[in-house]
Amino acid sequence: MNRTDRLYAITNALHGAGAVGRTAAWLAERFEVSTRTIKRDVAALEAAGVPIVSQDGRGGGYQLMQHAALPPVSFTAAEATAVAVALAGEPQLPFAADGGAALQKLLSAMTREQRAEAKRIGSQVWMRQSNATRRPASARLLDEALRSRTVAIIDYADGQGRLTQRRSVEPMAFVRTRHHWHLLAWCRHRRAGRWFRLDRVRKARATREPCEPRDLNEVFGEPPEDALPVVLRT
Repeated sequence: MNRTDRLYAITNALHGAGAVGRTAAWLAERFEVSTRTIKRDVAALEAAGVPIVSQDGRGGGYQLMQHAALPPVSFTAAEATAVAVALAGEPQLPFAADGGAALQKLLSAMTREQRAEAKRIGSQVWMRQSNATRRPASARLLDEALRSRTVAIIDYADGQGRLTQRRSVEPMAFVRTRHHWHLLAWCRHRRAGRWFRLDRVRKARATREPCEPRDLNEVFGEPPEDALPVVLRT
């Protein structure tokens, strides 16, 4: 990471930390530089008008002034490429279409030079892909049903190919296991929680009917230790 990118990244890291701030040692480890380099970078940011205040205490720390106006969040070429790689590496990823739209917004906000750098980095990451692993079109509707907590109506074929039509389900979670993505949902026909493999959902239709409030762990049990939910951290 060059210095310009690191300055942006330091600002974003302090922004995400809020009033807690970050120590010089934490920033140095995060960006793989010395604490002396971090102190020089912070001094440069302060000189450029970024509202950073120093924290007293062991290790030295920094935080952004609360409620201060900040420039828009910026991404480095490598960060943009990381998003693209994650999306390309998992074609059946839930909300993949939204991720692709976010990536396009990100690229549009970058300079021509940054986009060229992202393209260069991306060309050096190869992944074998297969059309068979592409996400089914019906999954996009299930994304929205899960997000809006509304009932979906699906046509579903089981492992023997037997088709059940117009099955009302209440989406509760997406799960990936054994190389397949599944929808965990409350099945109104069975009156119980059921796993639906996404590539076996033949058709899906949206409704405006809200789902009943249900506890995921009560319906499906505690997840295995190696199947943890996605956690967004700053």
